[in-house]
Amino acid sequence: MDPQTKNYVLTISCQDAVGIVAAVAGFLSGRNLFISESSHYGDPEHHRFFMRTVFQGPADAAGLAELKNAFGAVVEKFGMTWRIDDSAKKSRVMILVSKFDHCLNDLLYRYRIGALPVEIPAVVSNHPDLQRVVEWHGIPYFHLPVTKETKAAQEAKILEMVDRLNIDLVVLARYMQVLSADMCKALAWKTINIHHSFLPSFKGAKPYHQAHARGVKIIGATAHYVTSDLDEGPIIEQAVERIDHNHTAEDFVAIGRDIENLVLSRAVKFHVERRVIPNGSKTVVFRQ
Repeated sequence: MDPQTKNYVLTISCQDAVGIVAAVAGFLSGRNLFISESSHYGDPEHHRFFMRTVFQGPADAAGLAELKNAFGAVVEKFGMTWRIDDSAKKSRVMILVSKFDHCLNDLLYRYRIGALPVEIPAVVSNHPDLQRVVEWHGIPYFHLPVTKETKAAQEAKILEMVDRLNIDLVVLARYMQVLSADMCKALAWKTINIHHSFLPSFKGAKPYHQAHARGVKIIGATAHYVTSDLDEGPIIEQAVERIDHNHTAEDFVAIGRDIENLVLSRAVKFHVERRVIPNGSKTVVFRQ
C-alpha cells in the first residue's frame, strides 16, 4: 500500500434508490482511490439501503477532511447516515463482568494474541474475584460494588469512566446486573450483551438446568445491543449446538459456555470492524 494512504471503512445507510452503489464507487474512483472490499444490501421490507466499503484514502488529516467534505454532495443527494473510520485505529473497549469468568477469559485471550483488534483500558466488576487474571494481562481492574441503594451512584462512576477513558464499546461479559434505563440510553448502540438463547422461555436462575429438565434439543447463545427492554435489543450474532438425551445438565452448562464465548467474541469483532449497521430494531451485519 502507498505510504501516503490509509485504509478506511465507509459505512452508509439510507432510503433505497437507484444509483447509490454507482455514486459511491464513482466518487472514490474519480479521486483515484482504490476499493479493496465492498458489500451492500437493500432491505426489501423497509426499502432501506446499507453499504460497507473499504478503500485506500489520504493518510493526512487535511486530505481526509477534504475528502469527507467533498463526499457531502453524495450524502445530501441520497440522505445518507454515514461515517468514515480509520480501519487501523483500534476501538477502546471496557468489559463489565461479575463472577462467571469464561467470556472474560476468552476475550482477554483473543486480545492478548491479537485476534481481537481492540484496546482494553479497563475491566469493571461488582465483585473482586477476577482481579488477578485481569491484572495478569496488564489491564486495570476496577471493583465497583453495587446494591439496590447504590446502583445509581455505581452506574454514574461507570459512565464517568466511559467518558474519561474515551471508551468506544462496553461489553457485558456475563455482567449479572440489569442496566438502568438511563444507562441504556447513554450507551445506546455501544453496549453488547451475551445471554443464553433460552430467554425468554427459561428465565431466572439456572436456565441450562431448566432447559435440561424440559428436554430441549438445541441450545445456543445470543449477542445483542443493550436496550431498556431486557434482552430484547437488536441481535448481532447467534449460534446453536444440537444436544440429546445423553447430555446431563452439567454438559448443557459446559456447551453453553463455549457457545457464549464464540458468539460474544464474534459480535465484538463485527462491531469493532464496523461490520454492523443499525436497521431499526434489527441489524445488518456484513460478516465478510
